[in-house]
Amino acid sequence: MITDQELQACILMIYGLLAAATIISFFLEKTIIAKRGMQTFINIRQRINSWWVMMTVLVVAIFLGKIGTIILFALISFLALREYITMTPTRPADHRALFWVFFILLPYQYLLIGLQWYGMFSIFIPVYAFLIVPMRSVLKDDFDRFLERTAKIQWGMMVCVYFISHIPALLYLEVDNFQGSNVKLLLFLILVSQMNDVFQYMVGKTSGKTKIAPAISPNKTVEGFVGGMILAVLFGSMLWWATPFTKFQAAVISAAICLVGFFGDLTMSAIKRDRGVKDYSNLIRGHGGMLDRIDSLCFAAPVYFHIVRYYFSSTQNF
Repeated sequence: MITDQELQACILMIYGLLAAATIISFFLEKTIIAKRGMQTFINIRQRINSWWVMMTVLVVAIFLGKIGTIILFALISFLALREYITMTPTRPADHRALFWVFFILLPYQYLLIGLQWYGMFSIFIPVYAFLIVPMRSVLKDDFDRFLERTAKIQWGMMVCVYFISHIPALLYLEVDNFQGSNVKLLLFLILVSQMNDVFQYMVGKTSGKTKIAPAISPNKTVEGFVGGMILAVLFGSMLWWATPFTKFQAAVISAAICLVGFFGDLTMSAIKRDRGVKDYSNLIRGHGGMLDRIDSLCFAAPVYFHIVRYYFSSTQNF
């Protein structure tokens, strides 16, 4: 990885974008006089500062190798699931099931990636963990809202653990003429997904008028969605050189990431609104919680993983 010039170029591009965003936001903040706009720029500066930290953590994990990357995303899953469970109250009867979810099922899902056991990786949570959760809860002899409680935990496992675990699993795909370079597949997913969020935020703030789902996400607009997606697809197509995709394939895959990611963002926002909160937590300054930052990735990751596996992988093993 250290000698991979394309990977080095990707990392330099990341830090170049962050440096440019920092300089531009500082300049704009100094030139904006209206107090009404200052709060927006303060939030933007907080977001950018948090991005510096998050991307540095990701880069360090990448250079630590596959195991370091797996551990990072296992921790991300743990924090995201903790936020989700905290926001969806459970009963004492669920505590044993939750212990299994956090300290046995979650680590085992990521262990399966390191073991390169794709067969079990693909069905462990949807089948076995799905069964284990109610089996552990029912032994406490508490039937009050049993179906609702169980479904909340199962949904949390699927979104926060199963879906996110597909990101480090990209490192183990055997892609034609791309051996040893899979980390760039991971970076492509993260960059396109997160730049789509950034572009939608920017376009929506500057020219957004038509609300998409005002009760769920008041800031989501048709203009922001369309403009952000177009810019993100263009951005993704320009990254084709770091992937096994052609320019056209990179654009199509970027569109899939953006579209599915948008609905991931909207779906996770609906859960927040149902619980009457603005953010999942205040873990990341300017962004909210871990789930607020990875909501689009939750939905985009498994779709992207299977697109790459079925259309670009040289084997149907992991």
